[in-house]
Amino acid sequence: MELPAPAHDRSPAADAWAGVPRPGDDILQADADSAWAIALGLVNEDDDDDGAFSTSRALLIDRLEESATARHRATAAEYDLIRRVLQDALDDPDPWVGPDPTLDGLWCDPRGRSVAAVRRDRLDMAERAAVAEIAVRLRLAEQTVRTRAAHAAILGERCPRVWGAFAEGLVSERHAIETARLSVSLPADPASWAAFDTGARDRALRLSPARFATSARALRERVHAESLQTRHERAREDRGVWMTAELDGMATLTAFLPVDRAAAAMTHLDRAARHLATAESEDRTLAQLRADAFADLLTGAGAGVDAAATPADPARARRSGPVSRPGVVVTIPALTLLGADDTPPTLDGYGPIDLDTARRLAGEATSWVRVLTHPVTGAPLALDRTTYRVPTALRRWLGITSPTCAFPGCGRPTRDCDLDHLRAWSEGGATDDDNLDPECRHHHRLRHETRWAAGRDPDTGALVWTSPLGAHIDADPPPF
Repeated sequence: MELPAPAHDRSPAADAWAGVPRPGDDILQADADSAWAIALGLVNEDDDDDGAFSTSRALLIDRLEESATARHRATAAEYDLIRRVLQDALDDPDPWVGPDPTLDGLWCDPRGRSVAAVRRDRLDMAERAAVAEIAVRLRLAEQTVRTRAAHAAILGERCPRVWGAFAEGLVSERHAIETARLSVSLPADPASWAAFDTGARDRALRLSPARFATSARALRERVHAESLQTRHERAREDRGVWMTAELDGMATLTAFLPVDRAAAAMTHLDRAARHLATAESEDRTLAQLRADAFADLLTGAGAGVDAAATPADPARARRSGPVSRPGVVVTIPALTLLGADDTPPTLDGYGPIDLDTARRLAGEATSWVRVLTHPVTGAPLALDRTTYRVPTALRRWLGITSPTCAFPGCGRPTRDCDLDHLRAWSEGGATDDDNLDPECRHHHRLRHETRWAAGRDPDTGALVWTSPLGAHIDADPPPF
């Protein structure tokens, strides 16, 4: 039974105190607090001394601390179980990918691989199948499953003291993750591992996660045997740019760069923004100007963001976001475009966007692709079903009806996927929208090289996946 916390502004009905002096708010609050504590069993009803509720608050904090410790222990146990399942898949791959074909004396690989190569691939696919099983059962991203297993393994090998504290619930998941992230980059030197482990455990037991991260990074620098130059050259290999969808038609573009180039880029953007800010009637903030200059420089949309521009040039600089570029796909319901409906347009790979942006993109488009459907059922009209190769029109249609990979939890856009025949072409399967589903290359291989299987429900036509351990998982609904 859930009990609400005592209210802090509880006022009795006026007539309840008719003819009686009304108690002060402090007395009313104390009575409410006491009743709440008694109902929770934190204090006895007969205990009415002044320190009763102070004791109850201390008990609440104790229970909160116990709850946090139990949560940390459970999280550590989950990490360890994930690691053990993946290790078991490597030790015994047969339940995940079937018997080893190389044990058959008459075996010959149709792809021309050696026995060693086939056995390596079996282990890789078995681990992938196990990762996918955990991911769909726990509703996690596959990368999250791999990361947790890796963190458990690296902590167990390099930082057993921190791992032990995590398993006992003494440190949080954030402490453990930061420790694993820092220790994995240490050289293969047990002495460095031990020194970092000892120092990290001591700091994790005393510091909040944010303070711990700063202190642990400094500790890593002290125990690291490699020079900073060597580490920087290796870290440069991880540079990249990626986009993260945000709310309300916005997105974050992140660049991971060497610090000198990142600082130079930021200086250039700041200089351009401050120059634009000098224009007459300019009311954008510096943050907005930096964002607009950044977008214009990358998309080639705006002149007037150069720091050497004249004051008249910034005044004419574009005040909107980026314009349409080749490869941008926007789906706009015709009635919405005409103003007769409010169903939002969708941007491929992002989701719903505002109508003004969609109309602008539509107005600037150099070409249109029409998708013809049945006027009543909405089903696609007849498409080419006589060849194995997927026609362009059918690929476009599937990109609209199935915008992402069909495997549960995978969000890779259809444009980056293979179109897989559910019933093989060689077995009479047709090349049509009922028999094709987009699968990223990873999940395409998973379906054909492991015991993962996909099929359509005979009654509903919905796509259903069956895991190597026999679980049935429905495909995700369309994301938008």
